[in-house]
Amino acid sequence: MSTDNGPHQVELDEWISCAPFERFLGITIVFAEHGEALLTMAFSRNLAQGAGLMHGGALVSLADTAAVIAIKSLLAPGTNFATRSLECTFLRPVMQGSVEASAIVTRLDERRFLGQSTIHDHHKRTVLQARMHFSLY
Repeated sequence: MSTDNGPHQVELDEWISCAPFERFLGITIVFAEHGEALLTMAFSRNLAQGAGLMHGGALVSLADTAAVIAIKSLLAPGTNFATRSLECTFLRPVMQGSVEASAIVTRLDERRFLGQSTIHDHHKRTVLQARMHFSLY
């Protein structure tokens, strides 16, 4: 019987590190501290959609991950939380190069966070803005 369908227990290298999915996308953490984070991701053929643009799902994953890493910079290792809602606005396509996601999070109360991420292309143009809510569980 194959165990590829889960459930899976994933051990991260460090509390603030990329999980297997983020590594698959090629996400790199530049910094994470005091509720802020900066991550990068290079465009590759594996992240392209049919018209040759970077897939929107890859961009959304980067935006969400940036906010997650920013939250991790505020919480004790092993704290469990999840994205509860996410709203994105796509502003322009990405056709080449790398993208950079900056995120800042605000603690709303003991169990909830508000995250905001902005993604820029290699020309420093804004390509996506996202707002998300997270809850501890």
